[in-house]
Amino acid sequence: MSARFDGRVAIVTGGASGIGAATARALHHEGARVVIADVNAEGGSAMARDVGARFERVDVSDADAVEHLVRSTAADEGRIDVLVSNAFATVVGPVESLDLAGWRHTLEVTLTAAFTALRAAAPLMRAQGGGSVVNVASISGLGGDRGLAAYNTAKAGVINLTRTAAIELAPSGVRVNAVCPGLVDTPPLQRAFDLASGRRAIAEAAIPLQRLARPEEIARVILFLASDDASYVTGAAIVVDGGLTAWTGIPDLLG
Repeated sequence: MSARFDGRVAIVTGGASGIGAATARALHHEGARVVIADVNAEGGSAMARDVGARFERVDVSDADAVEHLVRSTAADEGRIDVLVSNAFATVVGPVESLDLAGWRHTLEVTLTAAFTALRAAAPLMRAQGGGSVVNVASISGLGGDRGLAAYNTAKAGVINLTRTAAIELAPSGVRVNAVCPGLVDTPPLQRAFDLASGRRAIAEAAIPLQRLARPEEIARVILFLASDDASYVTGAAIVVDGGLTAWTGIPDLLG
């Protein structure tokens, strides 16, 4: 078993399921003491028991709750070495009729919470001589999607927050990176597929690797960025999408 995170302390927001759960499990497997934060108390508690982590019920749209999570973790564990901001929310609809409350909630959970957590963790990491922040962005932060204006905007903000924080914190030994997943086989995406027959097959056909990502595949990239293996990587936005964004969309000229 690898021990890249032996003795280190990690916080994973949105850790009750999907990418967050896979990341928490992988961090624990590699020796980290993990704190899972999620609004889903039942799922988060079950995941924490499963991986030997600690669970904290946190609504990340509440800035005070996020700051308390970071500070209490540091007080209880003595340090924070890794922060993975993974929680997200979204509202779906065309721009001209998008619900304003849904827009605000999407930005609060997806973007502002990443800022609030980073702002709280940065001085603690600076004081201990270093640390690693990995923000879970998306390829939807690198381009547009019909009906996802709020999500696209929030994830684009996460990417540039990552870059700006990386520049500011680099002299302190604190690295800040983002991972940009494509389509990942998680419950929210499956619910979207369930709305229309054949939607999953269409999505998979658009991906050069011809399949969705598994959450564990995204988690492995997150762990790389969080680990000393990526000691000279900061300010990066690593795309993990099976080749989806490598395609221009031009129809196949070889067929």
